[in-house]
Amino acid sequence: MSDPQSPTTPDIGSDTGPHAVPRPSGPSRRQFLSRAGAGAIVLGLGASGAEQLLAAPSAQAATAFGYTSSGGYFTVSTGAGLTFKISQSNGDMTSFVYNGTELTSPSRPSNVESGLGSGASVSAYQTGNYIVVTESATNFYGSGTIHHYFVVQSGVNNVYMATYVDSAAAGELRWIQSLNRSVLPNIYTPSDIQNGTAIESTDIYAVNGQTRSKYYSNRQAQNLTVRGVTGNGVGVFMDFGSRESSSGGPFFRDIEQQGTSDSIQVYNYLWSGHNDTEAQRLNVLYGPYALLVTNGSTPSAPDLSFMYGFGFAGTVAASGRGYVVGKASGVDPSATPLVGWANSTAQYWAAPNPSTGDFTSPAMKPGTYTQTLYQGELAVATRTATVTAGATTTGQNLTSGWSTPASPIFRIGTWDGTPSGFKNWANLTSMHPSDTRNASWGPVTYTVGSSQPTAFPAYQWKDVNNSTTVVFNLNSSQIAARTVRIGITAAYAGGRPQIAVNNWTSPAPSASSQPSSRSLTIGTYRGNNALYTYAVPASAFVSGTNRMTITVISGSSGTGYLSPGYSYDCVEMY
Repeated sequence: MSDPQSPTTPDIGSDTGPHAVPRPSGPSRRQFLSRAGAGAIVLGLGASGAEQLLAAPSAQAATAFGYTSSGGYFTVSTGAGLTFKISQSNGDMTSFVYNGTELTSPSRPSNVESGLGSGASVSAYQTGNYIVVTESATNFYGSGTIHHYFVVQSGVNNVYMATYVDSAAAGELRWIQSLNRSVLPNIYTPSDIQNGTAIESTDIYAVNGQTRSKYYSNRQAQNLTVRGVTGNGVGVFMDFGSRESSSGGPFFRDIEQQGTSDSIQVYNYLWSGHNDTEAQRLNVLYGPYALLVTNGSTPSAPDLSFMYGFGFAGTVAASGRGYVVGKASGVDPSATPLVGWANSTAQYWAAPNPSTGDFTSPAMKPGTYTQTLYQGELAVATRTATVTAGATTTGQNLTSGWSTPASPIFRIGTWDGTPSGFKNWANLTSMHPSDTRNASWGPVTYTVGSSQPTAFPAYQWKDVNNSTTVVFNLNSSQIAARTVRIGITAAYAGGRPQIAVNNWTSPAPSASSQPSSRSLTIGTYRGNNALYTYAVPASAFVSGTNRMTITVISGSSGTGYLSPGYSYDCVEMY
């Protein structure tokens, strides 16, 4: 690991004066927020932060490329119209000016996590056409070390960033760019809670008859293209950058934006625990990623590879990485295949060639990984793969081990690890289940042969739409012992399916292993896929009309949409 106190110079020019980063001391972040008062918890800003905003120098027109140290701030200019200020006392970004207009929210600064607090140490240096600002704390979440890096290139209105945390720095990790709503009013609507009334916790709101939340700005990690907010002649965008140190895999979703009464927040969530299926990765460098400022047009994602040349803590340069190649086969042609890799320090994914199945990984850190083949979002094969620095590991082939019976009595849905095609599928990630734009959740009676999958509920809760009934016909030759399989993609409060066929009832299955978090109400169906299999005796069936009921059971309590529940993948009998 590179020492953040002695940044090395990338191949971009001579170092004109690096500054050492002293080890900080002082109260923990939680102590700082506690001293700041309740307002810090709501806004991420206490009295100390408010005083800094008031004390920050006022917005100024563009200046030449460079940085200055004055009045307790580092002021950095790209020389192309963007100038920002970093507090030397706690690392907050208290001013963000584009072409003379202040873009920062009047109510809170921008910062990593919710600010490093008064124990932060901040330094800056210039090397050729680059300026580097480093802010560090050794009391992050009590005793953890965090280093957050800003890099600016002459003539480019981007703020490049990366964040390192050690093994004692576990906690919600994000960059929050807090912006002035009156200047940048155009936000992704499902995440705009202005003038709303809280309906769940303090983060899901009803606004003009619609449900909205910062959670409903989410996209899958594999689809995180540049996104931002705009105003008249200005746009601020996030390039989410490398996700190798984040967790949850390619299908994980998290917060991207939020609009409040006077503020617009643009986030890059590096780790949160929001129904995350993996633990936080520590002793790693998150990113690089970048904040991009334009005249309002959406920019292309910049090349961030130069960020590996500064010697930031946790950096693994290209020369220290390797590749994995192989072939994927056996995935149902109706589903999209994907190959993923994960271990305790990194995660990656790659799409196989649709014609040949051949795949090549991104440049990976050395180590041994669990390599997984996905059918849609359903894991259908795994193996281990070892990556060596400077080498390509070949022949890492994967063949699906999933078996789908050819002639089932019925099958509702498709085995792809998602509730795709079920009732309210299109709304699951962008609104609360209670939203009036959703069709009624039921209870539902689904008749095989006449009902469509869109009539089958994507989600089922103990206190909302219990039970779901499947009606099907058998002739005398079809009466035999049968197997029922029910796949779920997430579960809340221990919810799991128990079935009854006519007068026969299955044993109660055990709860699946799931993250300890809300899920179905925060815009995600992505938990741990689980498969429930039931052996139904021939004596349970009759010739003619049969009824199977699927009931949510749980030893946990809850009401409404926070009662025990789960998300369906597929239901079949064969």
